[in-house]
Amino acid sequence: MSLATLIKAIQDIMRKDVGVDGDAQRISQICWLLFLKIFDDKEDEWDLGPNYRSPLESRFRWRNWAKDPEGMTGEELIDFVNNDLFPSLKQLATKAGVSAQGRVIGSVFEDAYNYMKSGTLLRQVINTIEEDVDFNKSSDRHLFNEIYEKILADLQSAGNAGEYYTPRAVTQFIVDIINPKLGESILDPACGTGGFLICAVEHLKEQEATTDDRKLLAEHIRGVEKKPLPHMLAMTNMMLHDIDVPNITHGNTLARPLQDYSPRERVDIIITNPPFGGMEEDGIEKNFLAKYRTRETADLFMALIMHLLRHDTGRAAVVLPDGFLFGEGVKTTLKRELLEEFNLHTIVRLPKGVFAPYTSIATNILFFEKGGPTKDVWFFEHPYPEGYKSYSRSKPLTIEEFDREKTWWGGPQRKGRKTTEHAWKVSAKDLAARNYNLDCKNPHEVVVELGDPDELMAEYQDITRQLLVAQQALKTELLAALKATSGGAK
Repeated sequence: MSLATLIKAIQDIMRKDVGVDGDAQRISQICWLLFLKIFDDKEDEWDLGPNYRSPLESRFRWRNWAKDPEGMTGEELIDFVNNDLFPSLKQLATKAGVSAQGRVIGSVFEDAYNYMKSGTLLRQVINTIEEDVDFNKSSDRHLFNEIYEKILADLQSAGNAGEYYTPRAVTQFIVDIINPKLGESILDPACGTGGFLICAVEHLKEQEATTDDRKLLAEHIRGVEKKPLPHMLAMTNMMLHDIDVPNITHGNTLARPLQDYSPRERVDIIITNPPFGGMEEDGIEKNFLAKYRTRETADLFMALIMHLLRHDTGRAAVVLPDGFLFGEGVKTTLKRELLEEFNLHTIVRLPKGVFAPYTSIATNILFFEKGGPTKDVWFFEHPYPEGYKSYSRSKPLTIEEFDREKTWWGGPQRKGRKTTEHAWKVSAKDLAARNYNLDCKNPHEVVVELGDPDELMAEYQDITRQLLVAQQALKTELLAALKATSGGAK
């Protein structure tokens, strides 16, 4: 069965269930079922090791309650899922002595729900998944990448993905530029469905040589996500990329006081697209120093990111809206510190439509590192491809479009950069004089040859005469037609 057919078949079954209301709930239902199927398939691999012991009681393993197409159904299945399975999975989050794999399950299910009310329809969904997907096959693991993208596309249609979706081309470009090395600690404090982390994993796999390298990779990649559905997707996708125990916390990074972080918790790399346009609940701002106190989510994340970067090697790439560049108040404080205490070396200005359809707001990628202060900020204005006026679902931003930036970038030390029609630099001194307004427009202007003024005036007068002649001819024809009509009426 093709991917599109598989997802459609599952959703069509769920639409018959009175308990599932809308695309978001259907997607959530698909995700927890896929997670348990994937976990069971992964357990087949782990069971090959001498020391593996499943964190699940035998009756709660997918193979023992879901795999048999003639197994539990109807009221028996719904009662088992709601009153036995889910309570058992949820308590793994806090159960003493549980294994690392058990804590993964617990964190995924602590805020998950079974929305389906018909056990007969739930059995049909389970059988469809079991029939068509085997995640122990490399081809089906690849299929999950497509399922993942399809789920994200459906979330976009449902209007739910704006807070945690970043186009793959943007995440890939950022990881390519940041170029993480095996052993460097990487954090996404608002990781959503894990796009940045997956790109980092793929990038670092090319540097692996031993099984110890894989362990090192897994230990140094960390994410945090507040909402249950994207957290579940991130955990699932990381597992399918061979990170058996993903270090992705389910919670709000901003809920921890800034002063509680120790120097050892600082990281080498932060890559993220923090939610923008939102407000945090009352009291969250008290976790930050007075100079940073605001309820605006993106500003609090910027304060956190700047605080968490390691002093000697820390570097970051952060996606932020135009409003951060020209905003005042706490934003001015943050930007002043970015220039005075960091090297804010590059701002890539993305055009409108990159995050369509959830927002048309223009966004920017800020690249900065410890070891400042900033001397100059380079700006690069990313152009639309030829013939484009905007991006859309059928014409999205592609990674190939960033070849222009990569060619211009100038290697790890950014040497040899040149001003072009897309790139220019502004000194930190000039930016300070602008009260740290970073909304700098491209000074490159296309010279338009308008022509000789006398010739243009003569052309205008000639066009005006032709227009008068045409108007007079039309008037004459209309009068003649009216006269003929009135004559016929008599």
